[in-house]
Amino acid sequence: MRDALVAAAFQLFLERGYEQTTVDDIVALAGVGRRSFFRYFPSKEDVVFPDHERCLADMTAFLAAGDEDDEPVRRVCDAARLVLRMYAENPTFSVQRYRLTKKVPGLRAYELSVVWRYERALAEYLRGRFASRRDGTLQADVIAAAVVAAHNNALRSWLRSDGQDDADSAVDHALGYVQSAFGASPTPSAPLAGEQPEDVVVVVSRRGAPLWRVVQEIESTLGRD
Repeated sequence: MRDALVAAAFQLFLERGYEQTTVDDIVALAGVGRRSFFRYFPSKEDVVFPDHERCLADMTAFLAAGDEDDEPVRRVCDAARLVLRMYAENPTFSVQRYRLTKKVPGLRAYELSVVWRYERALAEYLRGRFASRRDGTLQADVIAAAVVAAHNNALRSWLRSDGQDDADSAVDHALGYVQSAFGASPTPSAPLAGEQPEDVVVVVSRRGAPLWRVVQEIESTLGRD
C-alpha cells in the first residue's frame, strides 16, 4: 500500500503538478482512504521522500556498529554512500523526484531539512570519536558538512545526467577530496622483499670546508669509491 501511494502521488504530480494535487486525489487514485495515507505519511511532502527515514536509520545503525579501529573520516564517507545506494536503487524515481523538487520551493526546503538530519548524524558520530581532541566538536561539524557537500555535489551531477553517469565513481571521487583533506595520513609502507630502505646520512663538517671535502666525506660514509 505504501508503494501504491507513492506511485499514485507521482503519477498525479507529473500529470497535474505538485501544488494542484491533493491528498484526496492521491488516495482516490490508489483506491484507499485518507486514514491509510496518513498511516504511512504525515504530510503530502513526506510522500515525495518515502525512503529517507529508512536510510537515516540505516546510516545511524552503520555508524553505531563501528569500533575504535575504524578511521573516523573513512567511516562517515562510507555512511554517506548508503544515501547514494538508496538513490541508485531506483534511478527513474530519483530523477523524477529531483526534477519535481527543483520546481517546488516547499519541497526544496523540505529536502534541506532532510539533508541537515544526515549531516547531524555524521557529526554526532564524529563528535564521539573526537571527544578527546582539541576543537573536536569543531572538527566533527566541519568534516560532516564537507562529507555532505561532496556527496551531494556528485549526486546532483548524476541526477542531472538522468541517472546515466556512473554514480559510484562520481561519489568516490568527491569523497576522496574529503578523505585526503581530513583523513588520517597513510603510514609509510614497509620495503618490498629484496628492496633496500633508503639511507639517511648526516655529515658533520667544519664551517668553511670546501665543497669537495664535504662530498668526499659523504662518499666515504656511503662506502663509495
